[in-house]
Amino acid sequence: MATQPKTYLTPEQYLEIERKAEFKSEYFQGEMFAMSGAREPHILIVANAVASLHQQFRQRPCKAYSNDMRVRVTPTGLYTYPDVVIVCAKPQFADDTFDTLLNPTVIVEVLSESTEAYDRGRKFELYRSLESLAEYVLISSLRVSVERYTRQPDSSWNYIAKASLEDSLDLKSVDCHLLLADLYEKVDFSASQPGSGDMVR
Repeated sequence: MATQPKTYLTPEQYLEIERKAEFKSEYFQGEMFAMSGAREPHILIVANAVASLHQQFRQRPCKAYSNDMRVRVTPTGLYTYPDVVIVCAKPQFADDTFDTLLNPTVIVEVLSESTEAYDRGRKFELYRSLESLAEYVLISSLRVSVERYTRQPDSSWNYIAKASLEDSLDLKSVDCHLLLADLYEKVDFSASQPGSGDMVR
């Protein structure tokens, strides 16, 4: 039996469908990919990160968006929903709906078992094509672990990792300081990996 040919969508068709949809989907190379739901540790880490950033940005032009802000990685054609996006320049949007950001300064992804390989590999490769992107942060939802990649003048990326609740991380491109204890506040790792740990208080 012959297989049915795939239906490829234009970016405009994707946005028309996506803006009416009840669930979020990414878009890449003509195809839509439904996003799965997140577990409690993932959701809490996103909320904690946005809360910490918002407090530091209150008297500054920088903005922190949660995972409802779509980002278009223009050079690659990827449309995606990072867990947290920071922009310090004037936000640039794809159109006058103002729901698709073009110029993120920092992207934060919270890692889960199902997304970690993609976020570390292919997705980071695509993100690196964004000229505006200065830093990329990965926060594990399975254990205390925060990693930061910083773009260098020669377009290489410097790497640093933190793995203790006593640690902190500086986001130099946005003049921001993140405490790991704040990022993991009230996070119960056993909710995403049974038997792995206790709640961080």
